[in-house]
Amino acid sequence: MLNRRIARLIKAVNKVEDWLLVSMLAVMVVLAVAQIAYRNIAGGGVVWIDPLLRMLVLWVALSGAVIASRNDNHIRIDFFAKYVSGKYYIHIKRLVHLYCVLVCGLISWHAVGFVRMDYEYGTEAFAGVPAWITELIIPVAFGLMALRYFLLFLSPPRSPGR
Repeated sequence: MLNRRIARLIKAVNKVEDWLLVSMLAVMVVLAVAQIAYRNIAGGGVVWIDPLLRMLVLWVALSGAVIASRNDNHIRIDFFAKYVSGKYYIHIKRLVHLYCVLVCGLISWHAVGFVRMDYEYGTEAFAGVPAWITELIIPVAFGLMALRYFLLFLSPPRSPGR
């Protein structure tokens, strides 16, 4: 019963993540097309669209990384999968996942300090939007990736084929 509830919760979270990523990408396309059209028709663009698009690129990239880490589909060099199998493969995957947890956790930890610093200094990103709001994706995304890799560390795949 509890496992089914957890599975449904994970499925719902995954759908929300997918929906947010698609929405951000759609907003990026619409804004880019609008900016190009406005420049060609009116001879000038909207000042805040270009910085917003740069910020959305960061959000889409890190959201995509979180989604890729969902099932350990992130970029990797899988040298050992070809030559190692069985119990050794499980131990190697656990080490890789533990390393990912440490790296993502460290990045998330330092990103919190970075966001806090921009919050304290009141840095502005564009159009009156505080920079710390646009930077929140960094500690959140790396924290989620650390969590996902920790869960993968607890239950690594049994063989390279999985």
